[in-house]
Amino acid sequence: MRNVYVLGIGQTVFKKQPELTPSRLGEIAVKRALEDVGPEFNPRLIQIAYAGHCEGPSQQVQDILKFVGIAGIEMYNLENACASGGSAVHLLWRDIALGYKDIGIAIGVESLTRSKLAGGVIPTTEGDIDGLMGITMPGLFAINARRLMETRDISLEDLAYASIKNHRNAVMNPYAHYRKAITYEDIQNARMISDPITVLHCCPQSDGAAAVILCTEEIARKYTTKLVKIAASSCLSADYMSWDEDILATKIVQNLSENVCTAAGVDPLTDIDLVEMHDAFSPEEVYMYEVLGICPPGETKKFIHDGCAEIGGKCAVNPSGGLQSLGHPLGASGVRVVCEITSHLRGEAGERQQPGAKVGMAQMIGGGLVTLGTPAVGFLSILTI
Repeated sequence: MRNVYVLGIGQTVFKKQPELTPSRLGEIAVKRALEDVGPEFNPRLIQIAYAGHCEGPSQQVQDILKFVGIAGIEMYNLENACASGGSAVHLLWRDIALGYKDIGIAIGVESLTRSKLAGGVIPTTEGDIDGLMGITMPGLFAINARRLMETRDISLEDLAYASIKNHRNAVMNPYAHYRKAITYEDIQNARMISDPITVLHCCPQSDGAAAVILCTEEIARKYTTKLVKIAASSCLSADYMSWDEDILATKIVQNLSENVCTAAGVDPLTDIDLVEMHDAFSPEEVYMYEVLGICPPGETKKFIHDGCAEIGGKCAVNPSGGLQSLGHPLGASGVRVVCEITSHLRGEAGERQQPGAKVGMAQMIGGGLVTLGTPAVGFLSILTI
């Protein structure tokens, strides 16, 4: 397999912006990714394109790329829950790594305020017994939170940690939906959603897009000296292990991390400098520290209190502000995490820069398998310099 490099990255602000169609959001992100490569780059060099989204037209990628003069190539639209954008990145990485194409673009886009989800509730699907009985996403992560408190000595303050940290990080991110620091008291006094989760433990509904151009090493060296390699990548669907075996195990994420880190030749416990991950709910990030392997088993509380997940810590987690504060346009987030990791590995993340970053992990999960209580699909990539 050939080495695959990130050539250009771009994204929009993530916030409620109903005045912009999904195609317009995608156009902005794509143009910024092209500008990131440089004025000498010809967009017509792009050989293949993927777009991940959960809502919107079935020809989303074609609607976006017509605005930048890219046409007459293979284009594919993907719907894969919150991992849609990550799936687009993975498929493009695979095409280039296996020698099918030399350069392409992956786009993630979502306008939740313009979609049928604009009412704020993702409806249950036919036959979703869990959802009808209250095991919604907030309900599931509330159960995880309670289990953390019982088995890891995690306090309510610890459960709120990710939200507090990520809101603080987002103050430094011009793309973030919320750029305001919050306190533990703010979180506990907010509207209750699913005990112990309040609305400030939850990510906002956002609109936005992100794009990443990937290519071979030969092409990358023509345009940049800041080479960022996707060392390994994978998308997985969950197995049929019921969550009551161990609700905190989340085997799909554990398997992704182990498989991709092994393929990339890195140890998640010692080698990862930063992670951008799915943190739709604050307790989700907290229990994922161990699942991803960046924290030793049973040491979540110590990991938090030692400041390991802070910018400047052992492994900065969601220095962008994460879904918690940057926002979560569903299909866009899997591409956006790759853009964020790339910025840090290039040393271009500004005030939120993780010092000396050399290895980063980009992760996103989505959906849920009925009666099994596990995410349906996951994406994970390791990026290195």
